[in-house]
Amino acid sequence: MDLNPASGNGAVGPVAPVRAAAARGPTRYGPLVAVSFVHVLNDMMQSVIVAIYPLLKGEFDLGFFQIGAITLTFQLTASLLQPVVGMVTDRKPLPYSLPIGMCFTLGGLLLLSVAPSYPVLLAAVALIGCGSSVFHPESSRVARMASGGRYGFAQSVFQIGGNIGQALGPLLAAAIVLKLGRSHVGWFGLAALLAIVILLQVSRWYSRHVDERVRKRHPDERPLFPAPVVRRTIGVLLILMFSKFFYLASISSYYEFYLMHRFGLSAHASANLLGVFLFAVAAGTLIGGPLGDRIGRRRVIWFSILGCAPFTLLLPHVGLGWTVGLSVVIGLVLSSAFPAIIVYAQDMLSHRIGMISGMFYGFSFGLGGIGAAVLGAVADHYGIVFVYQVCAFLPLLGLLAVFLPDVRPPDAAGT
Repeated sequence: MDLNPASGNGAVGPVAPVRAAAARGPTRYGPLVAVSFVHVLNDMMQSVIVAIYPLLKGEFDLGFFQIGAITLTFQLTASLLQPVVGMVTDRKPLPYSLPIGMCFTLGGLLLLSVAPSYPVLLAAVALIGCGSSVFHPESSRVARMASGGRYGFAQSVFQIGGNIGQALGPLLAAAIVLKLGRSHVGWFGLAALLAIVILLQVSRWYSRHVDERVRKRHPDERPLFPAPVVRRTIGVLLILMFSKFFYLASISSYYEFYLMHRFGLSAHASANLLGVFLFAVAAGTLIGGPLGDRIGRRRVIWFSILGCAPFTLLLPHVGLGWTVGLSVVIGLVLSSAFPAIIVYAQDMLSHRIGMISGMFYGFSFGLGGIGAAVLGAVADHYGIVFVYQVCAFLPLLGLLAVFLPDVRPPDAAGT
């Protein structure tokens, strides 16, 4: 192992794993596309919650803090369980946990459509969060197993499904739920049923490849990097994720209210513009993984977070047209970081794929929830425009990417 600290800035040079290079195999597009498509369905169902916030606010007479608490309940339920699921499945594979988890999502959607009170509403979104806590770490593992060594590409394909689903959710909610009423949320349960059917097929493939996964493990499998390097690197990545997801929370949870308050748009028009932003996020996600495979994940992380700072700083001070345009650029650039971050961390701790996937997906969910609640409280006291003025500075934390080592994936050793 060759650690080369860069002089003066604390950064670490290229770090190559000590184990022998893993043989690249063919990319298995069947299971990869399947989990990506289910990711579309899963995140579409979840994003419906955010899209109907204006409806819930009026029906239950909620304040911004209570709106943020809905997001917090969902995100914390998902985030706290994801690392646990990952650690369990690192030790004992549970392929059929995928369709079982989706059953929780189905139950949550049906309860959401008929919830008579705010506490029951929170219980419904908590059930949806439980389904997400199983789906994300296990599906991320399936994507890596099917990648054939193209880890960044596989993560981008998997994550693009989630981003497309997040973009479709507000559009479908605007067309169905916001027009016809909350009881029609139950129709999204059909998507959950379709997801269960597909995940049963994925689970069968996963079961057949469990032995292959075990055979590929080195008998003396151990961390590839010194503990101080791992701790520092994970810490920096978590701070960078804080800057990314706190800012994204300001848009995903409150962009509709911002457009309605500042520019007088209707709830329907605001939901459509939120969908435009989320499609830009999807495009950035698709670019980030393959780009990291080609030029290095550290460079992608550095550019995507720090690079959007000029646009976030300008956003609160422009008109409607520029606001929409800047939000598209911000979504495109900022979202390219996440597939690079996930695969970067998996490369560093390749013997703990489930745990690291669960931790980072869970942390992203938790940050989104905490960010929504905190920013909701700020909006209640200081106004929604002030939220965007403060959050504009968050991408400047991208400067910390200078402390990331240049981690090479396990199959890059010796190349």
